[in-house]
Amino acid sequence: MSFLSLWSLSGILILVLMVLLWLLNLRLKNASIVDIFWGLGFIIVFWITTWLNLDSFSNRTILLGTLVSIWGLRLAIHIYQRNHGQPEDFRYAKWREENGASWWWKSFFKVFLLQGVLLLIIAAPLIAVNSSTPKPLQCNCDLVGAGLWLIGFMFEAGGDAQLKKFKANPANKGKLLTTGYWSVTRHPNYFGDAAQWWGFYLIAFSAGAWWTIFSPIIMTYLLVKISGVAMLERTLQENKPGYTEYIKRTSAFFPWFPKKI
Repeated sequence: MSFLSLWSLSGILILVLMVLLWLLNLRLKNASIVDIFWGLGFIIVFWITTWLNLDSFSNRTILLGTLVSIWGLRLAIHIYQRNHGQPEDFRYAKWREENGASWWWKSFFKVFLLQGVLLLIIAAPLIAVNSSTPKPLQCNCDLVGAGLWLIGFMFEAGGDAQLKKFKANPANKGKLLTTGYWSVTRHPNYFGDAAQWWGFYLIAFSAGAWWTIFSPIIMTYLLVKISGVAMLERTLQENKPGYTEYIKRTSAFFPWFPKKI
């Protein structure tokens, strides 16, 4: 099955899932559920396209599928645990207030359909691997991609775990976490997420899907400029004492040695 066929079927699947999520959101009055689905969506797309085109199944399918599944499941569980029992994410709560009575239908386009389109575009390397002719694993891009994924996973999962432990201690209320992964980058979780997607791309590159490079570029851009670093930095500088000094000595995204002030 060609890439376009698998991509089109994935689009239909994502649309159906997003409609169902949107309906659930109307019942719960909480659009934050879409964030929990984000990682799961890529897992579903990968394994459904694998099943639709078993002729392309190879060791690379197992490698990429395993890494995507670990990434997506951990992220979904982390966001669920973080959001459970909490009010709606401040981004969606603000839009809900601004749009008033019309939010119920605008939320479908502004939140659920938009994330579905992004998911479909960014999933291109995963779909491309499942539409390619099976090739043996290569020691260059496949292993480098897996190694980059591992580094990214350590930063994302490790950074999230350190922050969760830090916040669980009442003595740290109002304080900044500036040790561990957080001493070399202000956003180890976002850096780790981007690194993992560049790892996915390198594995897809080995399968001949070099042209899907737009996927990690878009993901990195979103994490740095749109929904990740840029948005959070504005909030933290306004509300977190000492964050300005933290900015001066710690890299924003790429891990690096802290500066001495």
